Amino acid sequence: MNSIFKTALLSAFICLISFQSFAQSSKYKCMLQMSNYMGEGAYVVVSLINPKGAYEKTLYVMGDDKKWYKTLKEWHKFYSKKPSNISAITGASVTGGDRSITTIEIEDSKINSGYKLRFESAVEDQKYHVSDLEMPLTTAALADKTEGKGYIRYVRFSKL
Repeated sequence: MNSIFKTALLSAFICLISFQSFAQSSKYKCMLQMSNYMGEGAYVVVSLINPKGAYEKTLYVMGDDKKWYKTLKEWHKFYSKKPSNISAITGASVTGGDRSITTIEIEDSKINSGYKLRFESAVEDQKYHVSDLEMPLTTAALADKTEGKGYIRYVRFSKL
């Protein structure tokens, strides 16, 4: 009887630990407004940047032709070392003056923990912006409109 109780208790403990290891995440609607530039559609990558400043995860890719990924130089270095299936988080590129609305999933534990969101952009035969828009991953920043520095005019998030 005592060994059955110990086994049941151990099983319950293991279940509790494995339940906590599943990361809770939230979905956010990301509205990206492009500036009025002339030229081809921009490729934009949204990345999760850890507190040390390194790429941790690709959250979304605007631009679905893989041959142009190398123009997003810094992200491509990360992606080449740790290739992952990004087909579920890939959409069309965005042209000057256009607006893109996408859904991005972010782990709740990353918010208010020193992480950042980086929007990296490139347009064929034009300037590359490694940090077109970079914002702290905080509840306050997610609630505000954030201005871009290159092809991106601004980004605004709303929690779904």
